Amino acid sequence: MNSSGTAGALTLHVVDDGPGCAPAALDGALDAARAGELARTLKALADPARLRVLSLVAAGAGREVCVCDLTEPLGLAQPTVSHHLKVLVDAGFLARDKRGVWAYYSLVPGAMDAVVGALPGVDARV
Repeated sequence: MNSSGTAGALTLHVVDDGPGCAPAALDGALDAARAGELARTLKALADPARLRVLSLVAAGAGREVCVCDLTEPLGLAQPTVSHHLKVLVDAGFLARDKRGVWAYYSLVPGAMDAVVGALPGVDARV
């Protein structure tokens, strides 16, 4: 309260610094459908075991890797490794070649480049 017994009023002054926020042109950004597709693809990578699988297959120096070669280095049971391999095949990162009772896996050329290229402007910064 002020000396006259009334509540003091707060006075706000509006400052006009010219035009408001002018959005920059955002051409080429992902639309909602493409962002959803890309999120599903990235989700396949967002698992430590799957990243290790990709690393082990890549370390195979261009040769195919059998699921039986991955269980020990990953410390996971064969069904679990097979699940991770299926997710990576479905996401387009690995190719699968069935031979008898075993399946062999190799990297899909350009799959990682396609992920980076799908993010507008990111590939130019990497």
